[in-house]
Amino acid sequence: MDKTSIRYRVRDDYKTATPVHVVWEITLACNLKCSHCGSRAGKVRPGELTTEQCFDVIDSLKRLGTREITIIGGEAFLRKDWLEIIEKIHESGIECSMQSGAYNLNEERISDAKKAGIRNIGVSIDGLPDTHNKIRGRRDSFEHVIHCLQLLKKYNIPSSVNTVITKLNQNELSELLDVLIENGVRNWQIQLAVAMGNAVDHSEELILQPYELIDFYEKLIVIYRKALANNVLIQAGNNIGYFGPYEHIWRQGNEKYYTGCSAGHTGIGIEADGKIKGCPSLPTTEYTGGNVKDMKLEDIWRYSEEMVFSRYRNKEELWGGCKGCYYESSCLAGCTWTSHVLFGKRGNNPFCHYRALELKKKGLHERIRKIKEAPGLSFDIGLFEIIVENEKGEVIEVQSPHNTPLVPVADTDRVPRIPKALKLCNGCDNYVYEEETTCSFCSADIQKVNDEYAAKMEKAKRSLEKLELLMMK
Repeated sequence: MDKTSIRYRVRDDYKTATPVHVVWEITLACNLKCSHCGSRAGKVRPGELTTEQCFDVIDSLKRLGTREITIIGGEAFLRKDWLEIIEKIHESGIECSMQSGAYNLNEERISDAKKAGIRNIGVSIDGLPDTHNKIRGRRDSFEHVIHCLQLLKKYNIPSSVNTVITKLNQNELSELLDVLIENGVRNWQIQLAVAMGNAVDHSEELILQPYELIDFYEKLIVIYRKALANNVLIQAGNNIGYFGPYEHIWRQGNEKYYTGCSAGHTGIGIEADGKIKGCPSLPTTEYTGGNVKDMKLEDIWRYSEEMVFSRYRNKEELWGGCKGCYYESSCLAGCTWTSHVLFGKRGNNPFCHYRALELKKKGLHERIRKIKEAPGLSFDIGLFEIIVENEKGEVIEVQSPHNTPLVPVADTDRVPRIPKALKLCNGCDNYVYEEETTCSFCSADIQKVNDEYAAKMEKAKRSLEKLELLMMK
């Protein structure tokens, strides 16, 4: 597997339950005060792992087959032995990357990280200067992150930018793209703000409503094409899209469509004090499978109920608007983080492009309403419900987590989950299940329209080649 695809999952990774990509919070210490921070980072966690304990974790991950470890915080470089951890990861043959707020990620630190073996560094930009600084809680934060991008270019360290989409920055993305182009950024990952930690406290200010996704994605596809024309690839986070008309455009790498939550299936999240979760963003209380201070990481990975839930999920646990959806068997309510933090359980995710479009056809839309605040702890959650309304604003349905208990997978139903294969219908740009011959959306003969599309693409390719030859003469 080449270096460009090392973190991409293949079907064998699902079969073997290999933790391909690990995100590791090596400290909760942070020098920013982000209003959307799910972990409420700031101070060091009590009982953070020692250097030797971190080395043991790396050895365990190597034995499990991990191919990439991303270190995060808080702010990773605020931990004194962060360079030793990078060096150990690198020496173990695992690719090491880092995500940073970039505040005071200066030249000395960047130079040292490269020497230690860092592969790439992603930085966070959450809007144009005023918006970014407001969200990040530092009036000069934007200045720091742009300087950091310039330093990464100087030291030839591949860089990327991550942006959390909020109500504050959703209309600034085109101008922000201009900034990224100017600074030589080639990869831009985006994700929707999620109601966890600080974001629960600021949910009305930050979090888009589900019905707003339709207009947002129409604007985003224009920005995507502008980005591509300028050699910038927009990469969709795990709560972007879901089977709307642009799904085949958002997804990159080996996976051309969303294949369901990978928490505890092909991914691991590690908290600084040694707690192990299937995904770094999941709530600590409900999804911690164990602590490496008490158990071997391999045993936590293989046997902990909190870790293996994603490996055996099925559509029986779905509820609300996700139950009965055409894509229920492959999507399984999308990102567990996004759904669980709203309702205290997974199985229903209103932040779905396909769902919003289907509701619009019926003259309906959804919005979320907060009914309980978060207690103020790291990775904590509040409680929301879904309000389904018609075009007049009349309430048609309330999807409440209180009325729909989570249905666990029975021991007798524990069949390893391998995402059901889909294929694209070029007649309507919707995905359909691989065994279908007639499109469930446009009723086209799938083979026929796909063959016609392939012929048109081949013709266009030949025309382009002829044009290029003429231009060279």
